[in-house]
Amino acid sequence: MDGHELYHLGRTLMKLGEQSIPPMGIEGLSAPTRAIVSDIFENPGSSISDITARVRFPQSQVSACVARLRDAGAVETVTDPQDRRRTLVRPTAETLRRAKNRPPAAIDGAVAAAIGSTDPKEIARVHEALDRLREALRPRES
Repeated sequence: MDGHELYHLGRTLMKLGEQSIPPMGIEGLSAPTRAIVSDIFENPGSSISDITARVRFPQSQVSACVARLRDAGAVETVTDPQDRRRTLVRPTAETLRRAKNRPPAAIDGAVAAAIGSTDPKEIARVHEALDRLREALRPRES
């Protein structure tokens, strides 16, 4: 596998995940907005500049997205106490609570459609491979 194939595999996995997630309000968000939301969850307390560097969208797009999310009550922003020119972004307590209490999102249907089989053994084999991949790529504590 090379970088191009890995990229396409990642896109395929994202699409399977999107198909598996029950309606919760985020399905109507654009792909860039979902990327920004994901980054904020993974890196709470980041500055707009930090988010911009990670998601690789224009700063104006990230700022506008964060403003919309703030107005919707999904994130909160505070002035960085160490550098008052920077704005820090984090999910609100309510957003974190809802994320913690989200229902499980079964993937069997999306996996079956992707592999073209409803054989439980085939689906279980893909589950096992995905579990191994998740474990191998899990962020390590510093």
